[in-house]
Amino acid sequence: MKITCDFCKTEYSLDRAPAAPVRCAVCGHTWTVAAPSRKNTFLVFVAALCALLSAVIFAVVVVTRHQAAARAQQPLVAQVTDIRTVVDAAGVGHLVVSGIVRNLSDEIWGVPDLIVVSRDANDNVVARQKFMPSATLLDAGGVAQFSHTLSAPAAGVKKITLELKDMTE
Repeated sequence: MKITCDFCKTEYSLDRAPAAPVRCAVCGHTWTVAAPSRKNTFLVFVAALCALLSAVIFAVVVVTRHQAAARAQQPLVAQVTDIRTVVDAAGVGHLVVSGIVRNLSDEIWGVPDLIVVSRDANDNVVARQKFMPSATLLDAGGVAQFSHTLSAPAAGVKKITLELKDMTE
């Protein structure tokens, strides 16, 4: 801690605040040194808590804006809800893919053609088949269901995925 003589401005360095008045070695002036102010630990805790709260609020705002921007770029999402096998009159198995298209935006969107992608065990594309869903427009937050029977036999297909035509071209 540094103290300064009030009269001659001589500076001294001390390890701690003196308990009694001090006398200047240069001019002989005597004065009382005020104890250094201590930081209130409660105030430090409150300040740290406020900083943490601010960081959390900032993170929430950033994540929310990022999700809104992602929705604006891809307002429609297609999802498979069920896959079943049906056998036609000739005894050939076909896959029936059912699912939904969901509008994540706050606006009406046109529903593009859907592409059912069949993949083998190594995730290689076996077949791609495009079809039009029954709904052509989706209201804000709306959901449209679909069901489509694939024309090609189901042999070798291990995975089915969906793509929206406008998002793949």
